[in-house]
Amino acid sequence: MGRKKVVIALGGNALGKDVEEQKKAVEKTAKVIVDLAQQDLDIIITHGNGPQVGMIQDAMDNLVVIQDNLKQIPLPTCVAMSQGYIGIDLQNAIKYELYKRNIDGKVSTILSQVEVDKDDPAFQNPTKPIGRFLTKEEAEINESHGVRCMEDAGRGYRVVVASPMPKRIRELETIKTLVGAGHIVITCGGGGIPVASENGKLVGVNAVIDKDNASSLLAAQLGADYLIILTAVEKVAINFGKENQEWLSDLTVEQAKQYIAEEQFAKGSMLPKVEAAIRFAESAPGRHALITLLDKASEGVAGKTGTVIHV
Repeated sequence: MGRKKVVIALGGNALGKDVEEQKKAVEKTAKVIVDLAQQDLDIIITHGNGPQVGMIQDAMDNLVVIQDNLKQIPLPTCVAMSQGYIGIDLQNAIKYELYKRNIDGKVSTILSQVEVDKDDPAFQNPTKPIGRFLTKEEAEINESHGVRCMEDAGRGYRVVVASPMPKRIRELETIKTLVGAGHIVITCGGGGIPVASENGKLVGVNAVIDKDNASSLLAAQLGADYLIILTAVEKVAINFGKENQEWLSDLTVEQAKQYIAEEQFAKGSMLPKVEAAIRFAESAPGRHALITLLDKASEGVAGKTGTVIHV
């Protein structure tokens, strides 16, 4: 029997909120990744980019305000920038952890474009806030130019963009080749650089792809055995925060869908993770998704903790 293939979707707590925090956070993350690699697993890593792409977008927005001869930097370009600098920090931390353990391992970062459908209904209803906070006047000017804005938790206005479903990972064959050659591969950062195909030409689109959805698609297309979604809790719960809260260790797809129908999972946090886990578990026989804490990933793969979702 061959080596098992595992896609690990890192949550924001694995990366920190700024450049300094990220350097520290990836050291801890690298230990977890190498622990898993030592279990004779092929590892593919995806990650979020929320704070990082926001920081880049803010900087670029402010630069345009200061220098009026500069044009707005498109969001796909900012996602590409975030993929690059997060990827290199993760790559170097993992390489150093391998070196400390005297393991001869290969680690590569692949900047990846993820294709979406230009007719995805999400484009008619953008909901994902990005970039710096705006005054009401700035928001109104944006709206007059066709740029959607909304108030964000009473803190001011922000530009909102669509969050369409990922359809195709354009660098899939490159990722497969590197995994086959024994590399730990870091890819699909921030859900991937959002693109659409125009008669074969890839063109960036103003959108943010959910990284758990992109990770689920990647895991399915790579033929992975496991999708591990790392988050801020050890297990998924029902009746979360209530007296009758119950932590779940094992969930069938059928049970998970029932809990979704009962609105057991919060829309902005656990729901998209469970939905992504279901899509992967359903994609082929024998596939399992695991939702757990970063620190518990190895124990989760060993079946000792976390929430496993399967058919």
